[in-house]
Amino acid sequence: MSTNIAIIEDEKSLITMLKYNLEKEGFRVTSAETGDDGLKLLKSQIPDLLILDWMLPDFSGIEICRHIKRDTKLKSIPVLMLTARSEEDDKIRGFETGVDDYVTKPFNNKELLLRVKSLLKRAKPSLLEDVAIFKDLKVDRITKKVFRASKEIKLGPTEFKLLNFFIKSPQRVYSREQLLNSVWGENINVEARTVDVHIRRLRKAINIDNKEDLIRTVRSSGYSLDF
Repeated sequence: MSTNIAIIEDEKSLITMLKYNLEKEGFRVTSAETGDDGLKLLKSQIPDLLILDWMLPDFSGIEICRHIKRDTKLKSIPVLMLTARSEEDDKIRGFETGVDDYVTKPFNNKELLLRVKSLLKRAKPSLLEDVAIFKDLKVDRITKKVFRASKEIKLGPTEFKLLNFFIKSPQRVYSREQLLNSVWGENINVEARTVDVHIRRLRKAINIDNKEDLIRTVRSSGYSLDF
């Protein structure tokens, strides 16, 4: 699935449980235990969805959400708030700040997974589809096959991961660091220029038969799937 979910939660046992259940469903999970570390995490590796605790040791979840929605690079992240608060006024305050959905503690794991998938499907439907399409480019996530105008394209594993990541948010520009963290993983010791090598391979593979170049290089910023 290669869908990235970030968790900002100060209870280690809850993080462990959430990671286990989400990774079992095929999601990639990163986490932080404070609001400050959480914001750094979000900026280094923009996730597809954020699970955010209301009560944190340094900032409240509301403050974190307010910061996210003011940041042009982060504001599109769907936010699922975990809270022990069940008062209607608190939930209204959260929704007004930009929270997309709530799960009240203690919660059922199946319910949380359903809410995660429902929120992803609503906010970013292309993340959960078996087949993703951009212009005449098609990525089959089940068979791991790629087609350009019905012609199959052979990609290496890393190039497939790159394309699958790009096609989740076409026209969005990602820096080399963001691509490294999201495609290779944040703990992998790989140089940023490695991204350039694989981008060249991906570009050469998908731009077959002199077709339109779908990989855009943005000077001093990074790359995007664009036209």
